[in-house]
Amino acid sequence: MHHDHDHDLGLAHDLSRLQLQALQRRGALRWLLGAGAAGLAGGSALCLSGCGGGGSEAGSSTSSSSGSSSSSGGSSSSGGTTTTTSGCSVVPEETAGPYPGDGSNTSNGSIANALALSGIVRSDIRSSIAGATGTATGVPLQVIIELVNTNASCADLSGYAIYLWHCDALGRYSMYSSGVTAENYLRGVQSTGTDGTAVFQTIYPGCYAGRVPHMHFEIYRSANTATNWNNKLRTSQLCFPSDINTAVYATSGYGQSAANNNAISLSSDGIFSDGYSTQLCTVTGSVSAGYVATLRVGISA
Repeated sequence: MHHDHDHDLGLAHDLSRLQLQALQRRGALRWLLGAGAAGLAGGSALCLSGCGGGGSEAGSSTSSSSGSSSSSGGSSSSGGTTTTTSGCSVVPEETAGPYPGDGSNTSNGSIANALALSGIVRSDIRSSIAGATGTATGVPLQVIIELVNTNASCADLSGYAIYLWHCDALGRYSMYSSGVTAENYLRGVQSTGTDGTAVFQTIYPGCYAGRVPHMHFEIYRSANTATNWNNKLRTSQLCFPSDINTAVYATSGYGQSAANNNAISLSSDGIFSDGYSTQLCTVTGSVSAGYVATLRVGISA
């Protein structure tokens, strides 16, 4: 679903200029399931296992589809790879999917590495950068990720970097998907502040066939090391309450998202079916005002 770019200027140009963790049990399996989808790069927005999809979710809280809302918390426990220390849990390792744009694969014959783009360190990820001019449209969404240390009583981790990426309202991934191979929107890197948070301004992702609505993220020790997948500390995904998905997909501009969303749930999704309690965002807001999604992410630092 995405494309790739060759760029000489990279993150080192924006700043001042370990090894990839082996995918854990369920991440490895999902990559095998999704590997075949990598061959669809440049095709339709269908991903077998590593990218996105939609559906009602088990254990989500309630909210109104039209007014302001607050939803959070699934009742399912997180997967077997998650450990708990002092009240916070290590977020499960998940596949990056076929469209990471982190230098780990190619699109249209070239290495796809958004992390090498000048300007990739940014909070607002709705527009393309480095000469590309497209802008993703959809219901506004602010994503706030708080990174904490499970080995230190959930202390906030400052100075780390989070690379966030997701599909657009039509389920397409920039850099890979047909029609947006020349774009690099909905991808960006933010450093965590003294409160451990990284904040992204984006749009609510679409729902494509085979996956619940979700976003991908990678954690790096610093923005200086967030230049290539080889340096990442952890890869995971986040998801959203079903009532919020339903409210968003009742609006225009989201294509087949409503139908795709109705065909799957968190309990049947290939990534989240074994647990999602540490990956389900708390969401507040409304379609008219936009939403804010927050998630506490634990790592063993």
